[in-house]
Amino acid sequence: MSGRPDPGRRLALAALATLALPAPASAQGSGAFQCRLLSTGGIRPSGVRASGAARWAWEVSRRTSAPTRMVRSVVRADQRALLAEPFALWSGSDAIPPLTGAERRGLERFLRMGGMLVVDDSAPAEGAFSRSVRAELAQVLSEAVPVQLEPNHVLYKSFYIVERPVGRVAGPERIDAIVRGGTAQVLFLQHDLLGALAREPAGGWALDVTPGGARQRQLAIRFAVNITLYLLCSDYKDDQVHAKWILQRRARARR
Repeated sequence: MSGRPDPGRRLALAALATLALPAPASAQGSGAFQCRLLSTGGIRPSGVRASGAARWAWEVSRRTSAPTRMVRSVVRADQRALLAEPFALWSGSDAIPPLTGAERRGLERFLRMGGMLVVDDSAPAEGAFSRSVRAELAQVLSEAVPVQLEPNHVLYKSFYIVERPVGRVAGPERIDAIVRGGTAQVLFLQHDLLGALAREPAGGWALDVTPGGARQRQLAIRFAVNITLYLLCSDYKDDQVHAKWILQRRARARR
């Protein structure tokens, strides 16, 4: 398969980019951001962390003009529905079973068409989930080697100005990613981002955030918003013509 994303992704993202601009937006209809949870090996995401997907969309809707779907959605890697939207979150704490042939083909098509996959380790101290996912993705994208994103990568300034990734835990200061055609298509997070967003059924945050507490949780939410805006707007804000726009976001980030 080609080492570059399909040009169709650029066309789709060009249209979706308008969702980030100040304009009336409905939370329904095609094109709305949805944090879909990926299922492989017959394992469906469950527990309190699964609630973090809807909260992610809620925070994006509250803080930006992007329309979102704030419902829990689980999509299988071998399901054609995976191709219907450009975003999926693969979360877990334990080593995953080897992917089936159908699951590998499904993920390959998703990534070849320009989809973005976030790998979120819920137990980064052990790292079993991350190691197993990396091994499987090495089979899916045999020509792609993860690289560390630079501190000035547009992911850190796509909406908020953030210095580093954080989640329920502080985790590493940098992110490894599979970059294809200049776009970070697969993000490997060792921060339990979904855990920082998880909510109890009766309200309130489900999991403690360490070591930074409430401030760290807010930074984790900002980073989740940045991931979404990076998906919607790609890397166009690297252009100097948007310097004023970035400065406005920098001022907002100080709130």
